[in-house]
Amino acid sequence: MQRMNLQKASKPRSLSSLQLEFSPRKPPMAPRPRVRWTKTRHANRRLWLLLCVASPLLALATLHAAAAALRRANAFGRRCAPDAVEYSGEAAAGFRPRIAMVTFSAEEIGGGSRRSFRGVMEAVGENKRAYAGRMGYDFIDAGGLVDPSRPPSWSKIPAVRSQLPNYDWVFWNDADTVITNPDISLENILNAAIGHSDLRASPDLVVTEDFNGVNAGVFFFRRSEWSEKFLDTWWNQTSFVLFGSTISGDNTALKHLINGLPSEELQDHVRTVPMQCLFNSYPWLPIWKNAYRLIFSPLKTWEGAYSDGDFMVHLAGLDEKKKWAARILGELRA
Repeated sequence: MQRMNLQKASKPRSLSSLQLEFSPRKPPMAPRPRVRWTKTRHANRRLWLLLCVASPLLALATLHAAAAALRRANAFGRRCAPDAVEYSGEAAAGFRPRIAMVTFSAEEIGGGSRRSFRGVMEAVGENKRAYAGRMGYDFIDAGGLVDPSRPPSWSKIPAVRSQLPNYDWVFWNDADTVITNPDISLENILNAAIGHSDLRASPDLVVTEDFNGVNAGVFFFRRSEWSEKFLDTWWNQTSFVLFGSTISGDNTALKHLINGLPSEELQDHVRTVPMQCLFNSYPWLPIWKNAYRLIFSPLKTWEGAYSDGDFMVHLAGLDEKKKWAARILGELRA
C-alpha cells in the first residue's frame, strides 16, 4: 500500500500545470473610477437646443437680407436694359407707333380662392389708365371678351387678337401687374428689347422668361399676318386647357408653340429679352421656394427680381393679390 502511494506521489506533473503554477500572477485590477457624465450631457443638450432654435432664425434672417438686397439690385449695378438707342429713319422723323395696353380681370371666377383676382382691377386700374393717358396709349379693359368655356387666362388671346388690326403694337399685361416706373415708355422698352428704334422692322412677339421658361403674363405683339396666325394657332391648342388648377394651360401652350418653331422663324419673329426685369419683374419674398431658386438659379433670380426703378412688377404666383397690389401702390405714393 505504501509503495502504491509512493508511486502515485512521484508521478511526473504535466508541463501545463507547472507553467500555471510558476507563471507570475497578474495583480488584481484596480476598480475604474466612475466618470460623471451628468454635466456633459446637460451641456450637449443645451447646445443642441440652442442650435435648433438659432438655425431657423439665422435662415430667416438670411432670407430677409437677400430680399432687401434684391430689392436694391438696380442700385448695386443691375441693368435691366442696355444703353438708350439712337433714333433713325421714320423714328427720327417723328413716327410714333400706335400702342394699346390690353388687360382684364375675370373677378367672378374663382372668387373664393386665395389666388383670386377679385378686387385687383379696382386696385390697379387707375395706375394703368394714368400711365396710358400720360404716354398717349389706349387703355382697353377687355373683360367683355372672356370665354366662359375656358379658364379666364386663355381669353387674353382673343383680347389681343381683337385689337391687333387697330394698332401697331398691343401690350398685354395681366391684371395682377402694377406700373412702378411711369417714366419708362413702351417704345423705349421695345427699343431695348429689339436692339434698334425701327419698330416696323422688328420681331412680332416680344416676351420674357422666368424660372419656368416663357411667361405669358406680359408680352407685346406687333400687327402682322404672322402675329394673327400665331394667335389663332395658340387659341386652337385645346389639348392644353386645364380646369380646377392654378395652371390653366395657356402658358404651357405658348411655350410649346415657341419651342416648336423652326430656328429661322424663331429668330425672325420672336424676341426673348435677356433680362426679365425689363418689363416683367417678380417680387422676391423671403419664403423657402424663393430661397431654393436663389441657391440653384442665382442668375435667373438676379435678372427677374423686382427692384426699385423697374418698369413693372408682376404678382405672378402670389396669393392675396389685391392686398399686395395695394401695398405696392402705397409704397409708390409714399
